Amino acid sequence: MNELFARHRAVIPSWVSVYYDEPIELTGGKGCRVTDSQGRSYLDFFAGILTNMLGYDVPEVRDAVERQIATGIVHTSTLYLIRSQVELAEKIAKLSCIPDAKVFFTNSGTEANETALLAALTARQASQVLAMRGSYHGRSFAAVAVTGNAAWKPSSNSPFGTHYLHGTDRHAEPYAALSDADYIKACVADLRDLLTAGVHPADVGCLLAEPIQGVGGFTMPPDGLLAAYKEVLDSHGILLISDEVQTGWGRTGAHFWGIGAHGITPDAMTFAKGLGNGFAIGGVVARGDLLDGIRGNGISTFGGNPVATTAGNAVLDYVLSHDLQRNAAVTGQLIIDGLRQAASALDIVADVRGKGLMFAADLVDPATRQPSPTLASRMLEATRERGLLVGKGGLYGHTLRMAPPLTLSEAEAAEGLQILTDALAAVNGEATGT
Repeated sequence: MNELFARHRAVIPSWVSVYYDEPIELTGGKGCRVTDSQGRSYLDFFAGILTNMLGYDVPEVRDAVERQIATGIVHTSTLYLIRSQVELAEKIAKLSCIPDAKVFFTNSGTEANETALLAALTARQASQVLAMRGSYHGRSFAAVAVTGNAAWKPSSNSPFGTHYLHGTDRHAEPYAALSDADYIKACVADLRDLLTAGVHPADVGCLLAEPIQGVGGFTMPPDGLLAAYKEVLDSHGILLISDEVQTGWGRTGAHFWGIGAHGITPDAMTFAKGLGNGFAIGGVVARGDLLDGIRGNGISTFGGNPVATTAGNAVLDYVLSHDLQRNAAVTGQLIIDGLRQAASALDIVADVRGKGLMFAADLVDPATRQPSPTLASRMLEATRERGLLVGKGGLYGHTLRMAPPLTLSEAEAAEGLQILTDALAAVNGEATGT
């Protein structure tokens, strides 16, 4: 155990996990690459859990933040006008396509989801929430309560009732043989049944759903399911909130927001992570009446601060001016196609899925075909040894999940793909004895 890791374990809670048998300290970065304290360079395919969306040391972002810091105003609070906050809110409101949208900034996706839930439950005067099985929405009290992944629920206590819907469990035995259309019909029938026999619709505030589940291992409902759900929800006045913390800003390639794959505009969206490219920022964009309807006084001490929103403006401008949504579509497809081709000859890979620069592979024991978190951990080591950083997740901790910076070049995509396929072949050989 290295000296810094020993100090980490002495003062940081035991449930704060660290990757790798010998954890690494990242001390430098440029573009899509980072350097550790030993001077070793890595191509980064996880980007601070999708947060360093433009990569590292981006001049446009660095210069904008340095100009703001040079003014001497790093913080003022929302009790004062903040020009960069207003400018960023205007851009996001327009991009959301939500009618009469307003924006409230927070420090994280967790806080954003808390705010969206508060707005929905207040508007509906409701005490119940719908969520998706396998979901993750943060680590605070309400966010944990609505999370549908038992491994990430440290408490069963809840400020409201939560009812979990199907949508990402296509491989479950009852649904495995169904087409997308039939699976959608089955899910919608289940929702209708829930709102008839399980909970009164008047008591339900909203459905909070990730278009692609992050911690869940980049599992996703078939395109169109959330639209079919919204039709049922609308008939009862129940609101739809899209958790875009990981799927926003063009990452999925085909759409700017993940919900776009379903052809609908939600009542609210939450966002965070990539918008600040490492600076802490999150928020809610929603119908103005919903955010205005939250009772009582409200401020955010740090949310929407001048430095974070200056960074957010620079990042969003960069994403749009460099058409990074298109780049995500092109480079992401290159990697996903390559992974699928390689996986077809490997016993340890059960599934490869993804959209744009958000892709994953499920690893299984080659003998039992059961999910294998052990092999996922081995793959983390194998890719690190070869100079690539990836993440893991999934309901059973058996999924490799990857989301490189949106600035990834085609050459870097090919390089990362080669490392992945080499590592998968090596681990497959270890697991099968071939």
